[in-house]
Amino acid sequence: MRSFQQLKTLAGQAGDGLPELNMFLVGDSATQFLATAIRGMGRERGFRVNLQEADYDQVEHQLQSPDSDLFRSGADFILIFQSSRKAALRHSRMTVQQQASFAEDRIAFLSSVCSNPALTNRHIICFNYPEMDDGVYGNYANKQPSSLPWQLRKLNVGLMELSREHPNLFICDLSSIQNQLGREKLFAPNLYVNADLTLGLDALPLISSRLMDIVCAIRGQVRKCLILDLDNTLWGGVIGDDGMEGIQIGHGIGIGKAYTEIQLWARKLKQRGIILCVASKNNEQAAREPFLRHPDMVLSLDDFAVFLANWETKVDNIQTIQRILNIGFDSMVFLDDSPFEREMVREAIPQLAVPELPDNPENWLEYLSALNLFETASSSEADQDRTRQYQEQAQRTVFAKTFSNEEDFLRSLGMTSRVEGLTPFNIPRVAQLSQRSNQFNLRTVRYTEAELQALAKDKQVIPLTFTLEDRFGDNGLIAVAILRAISEDTLFIENWWMSCRVLKRGMEAFTLNTLVESAAEAGYRYLVGEYLPTAKNQIVSGLYAGLGFRQDGDRWILAVRGYTPGTCFIEKQ
Repeated sequence: MRSFQQLKTLAGQAGDGLPELNMFLVGDSATQFLATAIRGMGRERGFRVNLQEADYDQVEHQLQSPDSDLFRSGADFILIFQSSRKAALRHSRMTVQQQASFAEDRIAFLSSVCSNPALTNRHIICFNYPEMDDGVYGNYANKQPSSLPWQLRKLNVGLMELSREHPNLFICDLSSIQNQLGREKLFAPNLYVNADLTLGLDALPLISSRLMDIVCAIRGQVRKCLILDLDNTLWGGVIGDDGMEGIQIGHGIGIGKAYTEIQLWARKLKQRGIILCVASKNNEQAAREPFLRHPDMVLSLDDFAVFLANWETKVDNIQTIQRILNIGFDSMVFLDDSPFEREMVREAIPQLAVPELPDNPENWLEYLSALNLFETASSSEADQDRTRQYQEQAQRTVFAKTFSNEEDFLRSLGMTSRVEGLTPFNIPRVAQLSQRSNQFNLRTVRYTEAELQALAKDKQVIPLTFTLEDRFGDNGLIAVAILRAISEDTLFIENWWMSCRVLKRGMEAFTLNTLVESAAEAGYRYLVGEYLPTAKNQIVSGLYAGLGFRQDGDRWILAVRGYTPGTCFIEKQ
């Protein structure tokens, strides 16, 4: 982690050519050092952060007055920092009756902010409240609703509940950061007394990093795959040498407990939707044996989308996994106990996240938890099926090799797709796919759940979602297109994005066939598309040309009348 001074240096760099982030920061205390850290961390993550600070202690005015700088700024990200220290001051000036409703009043205020129609299309990131005790009640504060500790905890719970009601509200967890660093680093009394700065300089790098984790996740930069070594990573010892009885794992006393807890952590990630894979230098039969026979194993073979145990290099196996899953290396994390293997992988695949594990396995879980490797901006029930879907994709890859031509393979899959609009049931998944799809994404427009809810009601918009199912299983919702009327006879493809898991199966042609059909039924004569290049979406740079669109400047035009449907082997459900 960089120091504050290093972030300050980065914040001063121009960042020409980098993608821009437009932010507005409002706080109840001095925020200039926090703003500097955010600019620097943004530069570290490859962005140029245009951050505007509100005047000192203008939280209510900026968030409530339509003519405030915040509303005029048009910032995509609104950052709200209200410190525990200032909350304690306000709390201390109240009567006991007022103190008992302090948290409710603050949550009501933030609820009104999130409900403001002018802000529903912006991302609001609110810092929560690290716990502090004013010592007025001692331990009895836990039984006294008017106490400061009670109210701060209630505030944080209220914020969490509010974020579930408002999809555009995100929480930067200062409370967890204080647990990690300690209050003496999060809060510096000398800075507070002399400059009204309520955050310590030593804490700002981690705070700005956690904030940028949220921003990157909203923009689709997420890690979704954990690749694991086996020997001395998921268990202690070497299975090929020590045998089943010799490896260390289990809930009893000893180092085996540390490996068991790593497995429990990995299984929780899998339940959340993170893809688990194995890349191990091992005899495959020996490597699989603990998963089949050891009574203390937490993970099973079914928990892994890809299991590679052989004598190839870790680099080769990771590259094989990447080809099977068809996701970017920057979406992957690799865990290995060997410093040599870690360095080899870092050198060969620099985009991959390779944590530098502590020497002692007993420290691994605390270390990995603190890294926040798998930040996300959304979650849906479909996440729980992700491992199964990638297992099925691996089966398709093997099955495809038994065919001499692609057409026969695609026809044999028996593919079907369900096409529908935006519904309360699919909006969470559509938002998630919007935020995570980087490669097949024509304009890389990200949508929040609130924005999608608005689109579903917009008479000028035709939103279409697509699922895909075949003989190997159900891929779930895998593609979305948003069509917007820009004239009486023309629909603009505001965005079209698709999961890379289903590339090269004819889904592109099926989607366009459906778009043309929908446009014709609604009385439109033309479809207009646009490709906005990013660092990751080059694979769709020639999509419109390949699908028969005619280029007109920066846009692509397709006549609905006379359109010849593209060849595909997908039937509508």
